[in-house]
Amino acid sequence: MTATMLSDYAATLEGLRRKARLRSLAPQRGMDFTSNDFLAFAGAPRLKTAIIAAMESGVPAGAGGSRLLRGNHPEHEALEAEAAEFFGVERVLYFGSGYAANSALFSTLPRREDLIVHDALIHASAHEGIAASKAAAVSIDHNDANAFDDAIRNWRREGGKGRPWIAVESLYSMDGDQAPLVALADIAHRHEAFLVIDEAHATGVFGTGGRGLAAGLEGRDNVLALHTCGKALGVSGALLAVPRVLSDYLVNRARAFIYSTAPSPLMAAGVREALRMVDDEPERREALEHLVAFVGDGLRSRFGIEPSGSQIQPVIIGDNARAVRIAETLQAQGFDIRAIRPPTVPEGTARLRLSITLNVDSEQIAHMLDRLAAAMEEHRR
Repeated sequence: MTATMLSDYAATLEGLRRKARLRSLAPQRGMDFTSNDFLAFAGAPRLKTAIIAAMESGVPAGAGGSRLLRGNHPEHEALEAEAAEFFGVERVLYFGSGYAANSALFSTLPRREDLIVHDALIHASAHEGIAASKAAAVSIDHNDANAFDDAIRNWRREGGKGRPWIAVESLYSMDGDQAPLVALADIAHRHEAFLVIDEAHATGVFGTGGRGLAAGLEGRDNVLALHTCGKALGVSGALLAVPRVLSDYLVNRARAFIYSTAPSPLMAAGVREALRMVDDEPERREALEHLVAFVGDGLRSRFGIEPSGSQIQPVIIGDNARAVRIAETLQAQGFDIRAIRPPTVPEGTARLRLSITLNVDSEQIAHMLDRLAAAMEEHRR
């Protein structure tokens, strides 16, 4: 009986294998060209020291309950107050992950009569929240600001009476390109729409003082920004920056917030220190900028690839199996580079996602580019 019960799942996995889309867990090994630890905060002695000091002062590892029960620790509240000041907003809510925050936001705030207009390449967590929302949703071609405007106008002409929501990432996780935030903010203003900006890959790296690409927009009543803490900040969780009334609404209505155990107070203490490090150590952003430029020059001159201009650089391969073979060759040579395949990226755009962090230096990058060229030649088909 057991074999029969599991056969459908096994068949699905076999189908993924035939399409070179089967995934498996792999350990950390080799030089880091895949993590989102862009500023190398995750292993920074200062961050470790802050977390140890918090633990020694009595801050617990676990919250012990949801925020609305006994899980609301002073570290959570201190982090939210400091983060609100850091980003220049009324309120910040701390979630256990960016996935949970996006899911809570989109499943809770847009109302039945509203319209969510989102970029086609927005993160899976936003799609999850949108699917759970009562509002209608429209997908827009990537980074086409005019299409956002047209979709809202068409909805109004067809009788749409609610509030539009525009949902984008400021820096896209698989392409490394930036959203046209200024144009989208103008569109949101004209249509009295909310603008939701996922800053996951920009926080700590871009914007004034590392505040992100939305730094000039945050604090407006119609702008909501999500800052994840597990990437450049090197810890875990997510900070959702919103007007006070929306924060209060989420605390009362967002099931992902109400019915989840609160994030670790120790992690909250770590995020507080990470925000201070963003302010105190601008040289990390400068060093990363130099590495990004170095990679970009190499990709342009050696591969004819136009660089993204960010710390995320895709090398489009196209064929799933070839992308996997190239990645495996590089991994065997000591470079942790992963193949990204559909459905994470569109069909026909399997790629190597080069993530540039301060965990490597220019000499290691140059060596990686040499080996990448050889691997692409070796696996031409």
